[in-house]
Amino acid sequence: MKYRRLGRSGLKVSEIGLGSWLTYGTAVEEDLSAACIHKAYELGINFFDTANAYNKGAAELVLGKALKEYQRSSYVLATKVFFSMGKGPNDRGLSRKHIMEQCEASLKRLGVDYIDLYQCHRYDPETPVDETLRALDDLVSQGKILYAGVSEWSASQITDAVHIAKARNLRPLISNQPIYNMLVRYIEKEVLPVSGKEGLGQVVFSPLAQGILTGKYKSGHEVPAASRAANEGTNTWINSYLNDDVLTRVAKLGEIAHSLDVELSQLALAWVLRQPGVSSAIIGASRPEQVEQNVKASGLEIPQNALDEIDIVLEEISGFVPIW
Repeated sequence: MKYRRLGRSGLKVSEIGLGSWLTYGTAVEEDLSAACIHKAYELGINFFDTANAYNKGAAELVLGKALKEYQRSSYVLATKVFFSMGKGPNDRGLSRKHIMEQCEASLKRLGVDYIDLYQCHRYDPETPVDETLRALDDLVSQGKILYAGVSEWSASQITDAVHIAKARNLRPLISNQPIYNMLVRYIEKEVLPVSGKEGLGQVVFSPLAQGILTGKYKSGHEVPAASRAANEGTNTWINSYLNDDVLTRVAKLGEIAHSLDVELSQLALAWVLRQPGVSSAIIGASRPEQVEQNVKASGLEIPQNALDEIDIVLEEISGFVPIW
């Protein structure tokens, strides 16, 4: 496993991280979840990502319990705040009240004294950015979090936050967590350049496009019965990928991977990690074998001729806009 600095900070995270969206505390049994987490740790993954909103705290409970046997300083634990955790008017967003209360709740569920990376899960247009940044800065001062980041913030929102933090002499944000994969590349235009300039590293989620970039879904074939797409509860995100145009191109990407003697998933992860602004690619796993396969992408270099072939294939995906 190779490690990269998270943005301009001194924090180092594994190139492959393990996430818990739609998996731990939700669709995967606890024993199997723990097995995946333990396998990830054994293989050198030190970056573990979750959120308070993942099944209303259940993912944090599962992750915290599984990591409890390891020395706390040996892993980087990340969680998030923003989405609704109750029915009250202050039970969501990025107000000081919600941030402070949810940080305490996450610490208890995770069973730790501090969170390494605390992320604003989305941008909150109803709360002044300086209020949010001050709350995060105070949590750092209190030792409850070590660093702060954001998730799915636009380039202009990141720029605004950076300037406000500098003007108020607040600790800087060190990361952004956007969706990024071979099929969804919007961050390349503005988010990556701005983040690079301002010192934020990307910890990207869905690098395998909800499993599409594993090659398990094929044009003209039924969706595999045990796959994520067959689960009614997750169809909202994956259905936008399931069209003949995308699946035909994915098949071509599979041929390129085969020519390099690697799995398509490994090629897709290495392609994401080719970007110097990406610090870690967060995978999901429902079986330990998936972790074993995907960590092999760390340090994998794609030859230039293969990158050129990939560019040609991806250019042919015309007008594809996922539902996100």
